[in-house]
Amino acid sequence: MSARPATTKEIVVKILVIDDHALVREGLHQVLKGLDENVVVLQAGTCGQAFDITQQHLDLDLVLLDYHLPDMTGLEALDIFGRRHPELPIVMLSGSANTQIMRQVLQSGASGFVTKSTLSDELLHAVRLVLDGEVYTPRELEGRSDVSGFDQLPDKTPLTQRQELVLRELLDGRSNKEIALTLNVSEETVKTHVAAILRHFDVQNRTQAVVAAARSGYRPATA
Repeated sequence: MSARPATTKEIVVKILVIDDHALVREGLHQVLKGLDENVVVLQAGTCGQAFDITQQHLDLDLVLLDYHLPDMTGLEALDIFGRRHPELPIVMLSGSANTQIMRQVLQSGASGFVTKSTLSDELLHAVRLVLDGEVYTPRELEGRSDVSGFDQLPDKTPLTQRQELVLRELLDGRSNKEIALTLNVSEETVKTHVAAILRHFDVQNRTQAVVAAARSGYRPATA
């Protein structure tokens, strides 16, 4: 009997969609299938359901979170996700293109803001960008310098809340392995965030990033 050929483990992208309208969730499900044939899309109609699902699926890669939900606002949910799962990137969805809300969402730690009128290709672009550790800034905010709480160059996207946590650990001189243990995430996740931090400060290594961050007013986690 011949041996079965070895197979490599397929990388699965797992995304949670939170919206109280089933048709919207199904529509997003179909669009997200355009990312990869192995993408897994989980769905929740309330934040309560979403928090339960997140606890059951600690390997989630991304959350698409509606701004208006029946049990709490998207901003409230964003804060809870940030405290419970600081490594998990969140992209906020909204039917409104209000720039004030967009700024508030990004300043509160979201990795992106997408309106529900956004074309499918642009949504997929935003999702891919965030999965790569970047921040997706809506077109309505492009070129604005008031997106972040820090003084930014107009063409520089702010660090996400998760990236700031990793940065403060870098300022403490911790290795990727130590950061992974402290934040309870994988080393691969830490590497992704470190790469995003280097791009943010336009530097080549961790030492340069630490110097640039200190000059920008960041302080170590233990400060």
